Amino acid sequence: MKILICGDVVGKSGRDAVHEHLPHAMAKLTTDFVIVNGENAAHGYGITRKMCDGFFDLGVDVITTGNHVWKQKEIIGWIDDEPRVLRPLNFPEGTPGKGSGQFRTRDGGRVMVIHPMGRQYMESSDDPFAAVDDALRNHRLGKAASGSVDAVIIDIHAEATSEKMAMAHYVDGRASVVVGTHTHVPTADAQVLPGGTAYQTDLGMCGDYNSVIGMKKEAAIERFTTKVPAGRLEPGEGPATLCGVLVETDDHTGHAKRIGPLRLGGRLAEVWPIPMVT
Repeated sequence: MKILICGDVVGKSGRDAVHEHLPHAMAKLTTDFVIVNGENAAHGYGITRKMCDGFFDLGVDVITTGNHVWKQKEIIGWIDDEPRVLRPLNFPEGTPGKGSGQFRTRDGGRVMVIHPMGRQYMESSDDPFAAVDDALRNHRLGKAASGSVDAVIIDIHAEATSEKMAMAHYVDGRASVVVGTHTHVPTADAQVLPGGTAYQTDLGMCGDYNSVIGMKKEAAIERFTTKVPAGRLEPGEGPATLCGVLVETDDHTGHAKRIGPLRLGGRLAEVWPIPMVT
């Protein structure tokens, strides 16, 4: 199975990059399942139903979010009815929406997507490690397992690289891939861990890299150089780079065979995940 996962979409520039580059990437890479993190899609803060529908129309299978999930208040009214949009898994019981789900590929494959949020330097939430254990309890990886799924994908939305790495090693062999989102900078550590789980600390963003993590430079710099409140940060509006990874899994075990980065458009050098890291 070929799984394409794209990082945080930031503002209109990021949305434009997804709409411009994702269909070509999906066709060239012959993807079976596609995930996009959309928590910054609506002018940097949250996502709307219309934006989600636009991504689904492109062929996106699941949209993950993060700490900005509720910034567009309208989502509270419809997220319970849209299982393809996930909020963080380890939010308290009673929170609208779901943090994990089982989905089907176009040819009938079974994919489990799990979306925990980290706790280090983030808003308070329940234990993401315990929450992932609960989600995996009845969904074993590989065709030979009871209650099996063909792939398990974990998008951990977290600030600390150590927490993301710890999660990957914690589930090594139980998940097909663990990727990090939230920090908006693509890391150079794509690898397959010893137990068969593919990993990259952060996918990077789908956004304007002539910016400060997707936001216009001037206001961001003012926050660091003065004590004068700079107001709400605004997304960069230049050409955006689509960033993500492609993971190929073994059809029998569900473990990753290889992983490689994808970067298209904008300021960053173009990278296709061929050949991929094994």
